[in-house]
Amino acid sequence: MNLKKYLVRALHRLQKGPGYTYKELLVWYCDNTNTHGPKRIIKEGPKKKLIWFFLTLLFASLVFWQWGILINTYLSYNVTSSLSIGFKTMKFPAVTICNANPFKYSEVKPLLKELDRLIDAALERILQPTPGNSTENTSLPLDLELWNQIPLVLIDEHDKDNPIILDIFETNQTAVDNENATDSRANVSSDTAEGHQLYGINGTMDNETTEVNQTTATPAPANTTLEEKKYKLAVKLCSHQGSENCTYRNFSSAAQAVTEWYILQSTSILSKVPLHERIRMGYQAEDMILACLYGAEPCNYKNFTQIYHPDHGNCYIFNWGMDEEALNSSNPGAEFGLKLILDISQQDYIPYLSSAAGARLMLHQQKSFPFLKDQGIYAMAGTETSIGVLVDELERMGYPYSDCTLNGSDVPVKNLYSQYNTSYSIQACLRSCFQNHMVEICGCGHYMFPLPEGVNYCNNEDNPGWAYCYSSLRSSIKQRQICIDSCKETCNDTQYKMTISMADWPSEASEDWIFHILSYERDMSTNVTLDRNGIIKLNIYFQEYNYRTISESAATTIVWLLSSLGGQFGFWMGGSVLCLIEFGEIIIDSLWITVINVISWCKGLKQRRARYPDAPPTVSGLVEAHTNLGFQHELVGAPALPPEPGTPPPNYDSLRVQPLDTLGPDSDADTE
Repeated sequence: MNLKKYLVRALHRLQKGPGYTYKELLVWYCDNTNTHGPKRIIKEGPKKKLIWFFLTLLFASLVFWQWGILINTYLSYNVTSSLSIGFKTMKFPAVTICNANPFKYSEVKPLLKELDRLIDAALERILQPTPGNSTENTSLPLDLELWNQIPLVLIDEHDKDNPIILDIFETNQTAVDNENATDSRANVSSDTAEGHQLYGINGTMDNETTEVNQTTATPAPANTTLEEKKYKLAVKLCSHQGSENCTYRNFSSAAQAVTEWYILQSTSILSKVPLHERIRMGYQAEDMILACLYGAEPCNYKNFTQIYHPDHGNCYIFNWGMDEEALNSSNPGAEFGLKLILDISQQDYIPYLSSAAGARLMLHQQKSFPFLKDQGIYAMAGTETSIGVLVDELERMGYPYSDCTLNGSDVPVKNLYSQYNTSYSIQACLRSCFQNHMVEICGCGHYMFPLPEGVNYCNNEDNPGWAYCYSSLRSSIKQRQICIDSCKETCNDTQYKMTISMADWPSEASEDWIFHILSYERDMSTNVTLDRNGIIKLNIYFQEYNYRTISESAATTIVWLLSSLGGQFGFWMGGSVLCLIEFGEIIIDSLWITVINVISWCKGLKQRRARYPDAPPTVSGLVEAHTNLGFQHELVGAPALPPEPGTPPPNYDSLRVQPLDTLGPDSDADTE
């Protein structure tokens, strides 16, 4: 029955609203709520009432403040990382091996012949040999058109505020005439370095664009060394040939400047060579992989998948998992891993392109593209390199806890490496983003990255200012930040931690017979065609089958949030969820009272307008209507009222006071 009455009363409230005012509602709430504090406000005396009102307001503020902190903590979606160690049979990683030198010099030399002659002559002029040490002039005319596309210059920094820029190749003309000369070929050799002193260019430099005021500087003595002059070698990059919109990339060492300049020039030359020709000029698998053994099973170069890598030429991947299932490692230890003997043919290296000799290798997941420039390691020639592998598995939580992706489908950058049928990685995304910006801004693609459809690689002939554009884009923090914001980490990743040790191989006692056998197996020759400068032995294996899993979990959950909110509410005000329901009830009742008051006000306004269809009479008019009987306010459409009857005057005799002596003795009785 009580429940029925409560439901009927609740229905009545929903239909007609509460039957009391705001003050009555507040008093009712304070008297019936289960929250501590409000009851004392209405039941205590004036002083205690004020104290309890202040305490209730203070603790309610603390509750809301704590609630705000807890909700903000929950909405920040923090995670905690946990480390677990497991033991299982694991898949052997994909192993990519490349030569540090991308092409055989004997194959690519015809393409780079003019480039090599230019850099040889430039180095002779930079070093400025004395007449007694100079070489004979046996060189052919140099192709200065190739040089002027991306020239090297010397920067004299005696005066830091006004550095002098010196041309390396100059004729009898001034520097201005040399840059605008139509004759693209000149006879330049080392023995003319003394006769043709370098002309200077006086100008100021900044990080982006250099405006050069060309003047002639005083020539320096020919026997002065480069260090004494405090020169720096720089690469001059202009938006187009002959333009004054140029930037100078200077280096602390001339070796770095020569390497950077040679890479830019060779990139322009090789970008015009078809892919199949570049593959032919690289190192072939049968020449590079001399021996292979996986566990107890023999293997050869046919067990490797060939891909072309722009940085390293032909690369070969073992256990990539593209065409067949990935191999499992039966046991940990060096005996159950991959053993390789490689020949890098160091004698056929490109002199100015590859200053490091060795094999570049990388361990990565199956069906992932190897980014050797970022994550690869070198194996040195003449050594046996042992690589022990430990596995770390990373498991990240997705949105909203982290901005990771499962397969890259939600990344706005088009993955250009998908043409290799490889999985998504953040390295592939960053490079694809840079290449897309390169195509959009420079009008061509860089040779080191895959091309979008319908786009060609940059070269000096078709895109004269590509090197300037590429350098500006590479040094742009804004463009780099756009790519970082657009790309996402993968939610699940596997990392291979390597422990590397090396020893000389082969030893002096065994190198004779080892080189004879390997030479015969490769070339079918009884002569030794190999030496320790080109031989590398690799051992790659699991150190142990223990693997570490680093997983993320939510630091705050909805259960934690509710319990924390309830704990703060109960601690400061002794409340519960039912108290919140009571508070919601009083809010609903307040809204109902407001609605009823608004409706009542609207009804009263409507009635007043119906009573006075025209403009309502003024106060002066109403006063005159009551004082002047002849004035009547006319109502439109109202019937005429009959005249009021006259009121007779009062009988004042009944109110007269008679003397006491005139009253008879029976007057009291009459009155009774």
